[in-house]
Amino acid sequence: MFGNLVEDKPKILRRSVHFVLSEMIPVGGITCCLSAAALYLLGRSSGRDADVLKSVTRVNQLKDLAQLLDAASKVLPLVVSVSGRVGSETPINCEYSGLRGVIVEQTAEQHFLKHNDAGSWIQDSALMLSMCKEVPWYLDDGTSRVHVVGGRGATGLVLTVGSEVFEESGRSLVRGTLDYLQGLKMLGVKRIERVLPTGTPLTIVGEAVKDDIGSVRIQRPHKGPFYVSDKTIDQLIANLGKWSRLYKFASLGLSLFGVYLVAKHAFQFIMERRRHWEMRKRVLAAAAKKAAGQEEGADLNGKAESGSENTNKDRLMPDLCVICLEQEYNSVFVPYVLVINPFHTENPSP
Repeated sequence: MFGNLVEDKPKILRRSVHFVLSEMIPVGGITCCLSAAALYLLGRSSGRDADVLKSVTRVNQLKDLAQLLDAASKVLPLVVSVSGRVGSETPINCEYSGLRGVIVEQTAEQHFLKHNDAGSWIQDSALMLSMCKEVPWYLDDGTSRVHVVGGRGATGLVLTVGSEVFEESGRSLVRGTLDYLQGLKMLGVKRIERVLPTGTPLTIVGEAVKDDIGSVRIQRPHKGPFYVSDKTIDQLIANLGKWSRLYKFASLGLSLFGVYLVAKHAFQFIMERRRHWEMRKRVLAAAAKKAAGQEEGADLNGKAESGSENTNKDRLMPDLCVICLEQEYNSVFVPYVLVINPFHTENPSP
């Protein structure tokens, strides 16, 4: 028993520290304030991205991009917004969907039933394969084309689900027995193929540069936005502005709620301290009154009868409840002794 007490000392200490901190620190209010600060930063970031997108140079026709680069060679880097359709000289032929794309992502998930501790079977899955392929590709608007570098890592890129196939597991007796002994039942493999098909209209925001042979390409700038999206530049700006406002409104609401929780906790803490001080003052006053009564009772000892002495002592005792020390007592506890006579009979003879 004592060994368990020794082992539980760190746990008891941690619980005590946690209780003291929870009583002294308004955890809920501080958490709300920190969350509000994080949302405010997200709102500012979204608003800043929207302002940056408003300032980028919009290229209506890709044939004008080369001339624009020559004219703006002294103000590099040049961040532009271009639109066109996806194309490639060497597109990827998708294995399951049959589509032709420039970015293909394949995932394979093993689905199975798992035997839990309760004795029932629950469905679960595990990732088996995740691979992504990208070939050189470009945007073409009919007037010219511009090559895109590193588009797979751009913001806003959404790949289309080309195919979703489920392959059932084989019914091998040996394999099924081994899996069952391990608490598993293999269901099959789910293969998902996501692709950026050729011919997809896109808007790209990035840095426009010329390579060594004079070809124009769009790439991720060292500082600035890099977007690949099926939305127009105006839709991107409106979407970022909407999220910025939502983040700021949520931040304001959480801030007000957090301040309310902190103020409530502080008020309760102050009132609790005040109540403790009042109780302490009453206890000290009652103790002083009791000590004075005992001294006075000692002086009067031998001069009064026992009945009158008990009456004086009761008169000198404080009429406060010994539990709350605030209200007057309204009940007393009378000690009693229960005596059992083993020789007592139920029907005694006369």
